[in-house]
Amino acid sequence: MLYDVAIDGMNYRLDLNRADGRWSCRLDGRDLEVDAVLARPDVLSLRIGNMAYEVKSERVANDLHLWVGSRCFAVEVHDPRSLRGRTRSGDDHGPRKIVAPMPGKVVRLLVGEGDEVEPGAGVAVVEAMKMQNEIKSPKKGTIQKILVSEGAAVNAGDVLAIVE
Repeated sequence: MLYDVAIDGMNYRLDLNRADGRWSCRLDGRDLEVDAVLARPDVLSLRIGNMAYEVKSERVANDLHLWVGSRCFAVEVHDPRSLRGRTRSGDDHGPRKIVAPMPGKVVRLLVGEGDEVEPGAGVAVVEAMKMQNEIKSPKKGTIQKILVSEGAAVNAGDVLAIVE
């Protein structure tokens, strides 16, 4: 399963898979050897390489905090395959990335850089498993940058464009 993770403002791409009772973990393209055991609710015992960690999770309002030892980290986890993102206050301010919700091929770009868009306006069409999916703008704004071209292959979570 693929996740976009932000820890104290730093962004990471995490790919987790479980097979034969073991986890395979790829963080930003780097393979890690990880063993994980749920010690009790909200507490995970991790072994990464030769190091052991106890990770406690805590929800504070709508925020997720992870404690590793005495250090606390603010964490956001997003599944880029999800077609719907969580809306938070402040999401209409600042640039927003428009991401591919699934792997596929960009068959058509519906806007160009500098174009004005409304919330829900089509930005690109991605074909996956012979179905065409229109990727829409999450907010009103101007297309600041287009990061793909027609015919390009994309993975789930790849940034297609930025709207500001």
